[in-house]
Amino acid sequence: MGTTATESKKISGGSFLLEERCPEEIFTPEDFSEQHQLIGQTAEEFAVNEIVPNIEKIEHKDFSVTRELLKKAGELGLSSVEIPEAYGGLEMDKVTAAIIADHIAKYAGFATTWGGHTGIGTLPIVYFGTEEQKKKYLPRLASGEIVGAYALSEASSGSDALNCRARAQLSPDGKHYILNGEKMWITNAGFADLFTVFAKVDGEKFTAFLVEKTFPGFSIGTEEHKMGIRGSSTCPIILNDCNVPAENVLGDIGKGHVIAFNILNIGRFKLGAMCVGGARVALENSIAYAKQRKAFNKVIADFGLVREKLANMATLIYVGESLVYRTVGMMDAALGEVEKSSSEAAQETRKAIEEYAVECSIIKVWGSEMIDYVVDETVQIYGGYGFVEEYPAERAYRDARINRIFEGTNEINRLIITGFLLKRAMSGQLPLMPAIKTLMDQVLSGPSIGEEMEGPLAEEHKLVAQAKKLGLFAAGAATQKYMQTIQDQQEIMGAIADVVIEIYAMESAVLRAQKIIRNNGDSPAALPVAMTRVYLAQAMEKIESAVRKIISAVAEGDMLRTQLAILRRLAKYEPFNSIDLCQQIAQRMIERGKYAVS
Repeated sequence: MGTTATESKKISGGSFLLEERCPEEIFTPEDFSEQHQLIGQTAEEFAVNEIVPNIEKIEHKDFSVTRELLKKAGELGLSSVEIPEAYGGLEMDKVTAAIIADHIAKYAGFATTWGGHTGIGTLPIVYFGTEEQKKKYLPRLASGEIVGAYALSEASSGSDALNCRARAQLSPDGKHYILNGEKMWITNAGFADLFTVFAKVDGEKFTAFLVEKTFPGFSIGTEEHKMGIRGSSTCPIILNDCNVPAENVLGDIGKGHVIAFNILNIGRFKLGAMCVGGARVALENSIAYAKQRKAFNKVIADFGLVREKLANMATLIYVGESLVYRTVGMMDAALGEVEKSSSEAAQETRKAIEEYAVECSIIKVWGSEMIDYVVDETVQIYGGYGFVEEYPAERAYRDARINRIFEGTNEINRLIITGFLLKRAMSGQLPLMPAIKTLMDQVLSGPSIGEEMEGPLAEEHKLVAQAKKLGLFAAGAATQKYMQTIQDQQEIMGAIADVVIEIYAMESAVLRAQKIIRNNGDSPAALPVAMTRVYLAQAMEKIESAVRKIISAVAEGDMLRTQLAILRRLAKYEPFNSIDLCQQIAQRMIERGKYAVS
């Protein structure tokens, strides 16, 4: 459901580094179908009319309000878009799921609860459950009658999830598994009914179990006092000889890691969508405040440095939308090729999602760091009032910080980005090594005539091509030095990930602007073009800095001097007048009173 206006052919994950994409191949917010727009409107109205008026109650942990809102979301179909129709769901596309996440994010406390319930709390059963498990739990999760949660982390193994201490032993009669252990930082734990719990069968086979809160031996610890997202419930859960029926094993014994990693992929793109939605709210608040706050007999929205902040915030939201919906559009195209009635449907679905592990990790890292910048600048625009609880900037600032930690820390996700790309390269799925070799031969043979690009945004397109060369060059220099042991060089892996992230963001922004020009002409694209240029200038600085860090670590002497010369050549471009561009962007946002692309 939810057709796209793009040529929906399957694109390989990670291929953006090596292949040229054209605007028609990518999905953007401008491609939303009527159905997408309607469900977006429903989610928006639910957020404005139901969530926002209840913020104070939820912030003070009145979870009866939270549960009531989850039921209302269920009635509206907002909690069941990814659940098959056979089990009470709407079975809609991932674009729809991202749109809802984007709008629900008006208040992070509830968005966290909703994400924990509809995503990591429900999807393990959708993708890995038996027929009986699906029939038993999915209709009630879809309606909000019961609330889901996901229990993976432990006090001693946060990021290192497979190193868990929770144990499961089959009872002598073979009817139950006896679980022992403790899980930490479990979202929704204070009021959830059903938990996906990970434990090691016989101390070694990492396995998932569906555990109801009423099972003997299951108990919930006290609420954590958190810096942010105070409107969500976070508690430890304690398993003390907890009896779990054998039929509540989820997936295969010893294959819990498959569930954990696939579900986190989906969580990551939704988190990115929520970060975009949260940033949009912060920008709107910033504009409203800047338009009425006076200093030196002028409203502060007239000051250049404030306008620059507003422009940068808007630019990041534009790029964030471009990243999220491009990725989710690719995922939908791949899922569209899965034969739903086939016995292999569930496995094919998982493969289609795993295909974009790199892109999902990029969205997670980029989105969480983007919203941190946006809420920080929101506090700055509010000045002293930004530090005071009764103004919205303070809570947004606290709430945003967790995004860089959950769904896998940004450090882990950076290692995933580079690690996955290298793994695909080594296995031949992604022709990364031949591309690196070709580029290294080219750059070491001296300057060549730059490619001439034509059409709208030709210069910007050329910058993306340069960025890709810089990425391949840096990866080539690092793999030449470390070969197979590069996985142990976390700083290098992280710096390569930073380059890859910026390449994907740059290209997504350019392709979206090009698509708007092709479909609507130059004038309606003026703002997207301005935002694309502002972003490209900043991204090129980050890429140049990361590549310098990499080559300084892998080369010395004459080789280092040669590589620095290559870096200067590949990173060279004529700068845009970002001050003028930011003025144009800010003016439009101030006129509209909110984020806009036209």
